Amino acid sequence: MRLTTPPHDLIVVDDASSDGSPEILAQYRDSIRFLPLEKNHGKGGARNAGAALATGDYLVFLDGDDVLLPWALDVYGRVAGLKAPKLFLCAMKWFRGDLAAVPVIGKPPTIEMVEYSDCLRRDRQYVISASALVVERNALRRAGGWGDLKVNQDQDLLFKLGDSGCTVQILSPPTTLHRQHPNQSINYIPPYIDAMLEMRRKHRKGEYPGGPSRRFDRAALLGGLAVYWIKRSCKARLYTHALRLFVYTWPLIFAAIVHRSHVLLKGRLQTETVEV
Repeated sequence: MRLTTPPHDLIVVDDASSDGSPEILAQYRDSIRFLPLEKNHGKGGARNAGAALATGDYLVFLDGDDVLLPWALDVYGRVAGLKAPKLFLCAMKWFRGDLAAVPVIGKPPTIEMVEYSDCLRRDRQYVISASALVVERNALRRAGGWGDLKVNQDQDLLFKLGDSGCTVQILSPPTTLHRQHPNQSINYIPPYIDAMLEMRRKHRKGEYPGGPSRRFDRAALLGGLAVYWIKRSCKARLYTHALRLFVYTWPLIFAAIVHRSHVLLKGRLQTETVEV
């Protein structure tokens, strides 16, 4: 079965920009829904404002450094038709410099994916970006939308959607290109340490869904994320930040080690391959 691009609604949110974006977007008024915000709401607020206008079943987000590959919506439509997931975890490719210089091959013939009962059950690494998430609109609404962390909003959202239901991780093909450049927020580590500690607090206070029965699943995923940021801190020679994060998250890291050992012994869930 071969699908054409599913019907979609393109919503552009201008988060009180001062760079002439409204004038540029004016030429696209016939093909987009334009939402200008009078004051800056930040990434989470802007995404929530756009999501509130949407009427489709699924929401695809796109940040300024990212671009959807030509087959992205075809892939999402195919997976939605097969699995009706609450959440897609999609694959990305990185690029530097001019987008025009990035080679883009033809439409891939197949999709490789793995299905989980929910996001907390995933047993594979996932490099996240807001542009590599596809969320069922009602699932996002029930989760309360995007949060207001300064960074790690996408990770926070995964935990808010942790037990929302069927989650499909698309291993290939990639559907998003993500630009790397020196000014990316991810290159400035201290705010991510603070965000990790806030997510730890929310976990300890039971603010993420799933209840006590899913506490270990949440801890294991948070622990894996803590290990990532401890490594990043050490690589940047921010040893005090690394030690601080380790002191507060070592029980979570232990849970991540136990979970990883279990996956190695039991094996990962099998992947599934389907035609695009």
